[in-house]
Amino acid sequence: MDFLLQTATDFAPQLLILVFIAITFLQSGIDKLIDWKGNLSFLKEHFSHTFLKNSVPLMLGFVTLGELVAGVLSVIGIFQIYISGSMLIGFYAAVIAGKMLLLLLFGQRIAKDYAGAMTIAVYFMVVVFGVYLLK
Repeated sequence: MDFLLQTATDFAPQLLILVFIAITFLQSGIDKLIDWKGNLSFLKEHFSHTFLKNSVPLMLGFVTLGELVAGVLSVIGIFQIYISGSMLIGFYAAVIAGKMLLLLLFGQRIAKDYAGAMTIAVYFMVVVFGVYLLK
């Protein structure tokens, strides 16, 4: 038990960021799977006046997969820290999360949803800090 507490203390920033990534990306990815039709409908409208309008189903599938991978890897990364003290899988989770956020930011900017893009920037700062801490 002391080992678990010591690990939680020694790796507190890294673990907190991995939990943040897990919650954010697993919830988002699972929501997209559960409400695929609703998300697809919303995004088709969101991108209806952009050059991306015909790519929405492919983009939604790619982002959903990326979000789920980032979320699952972050959970595995948490366990890896506790088991071995290694942060490699958590690092990969944060890098993938960062790439997904950049894709989402690109989409929001193309759709001229600047408020949505600003929200993504806040998530991106947390994730980039995680990349730095987990390297």
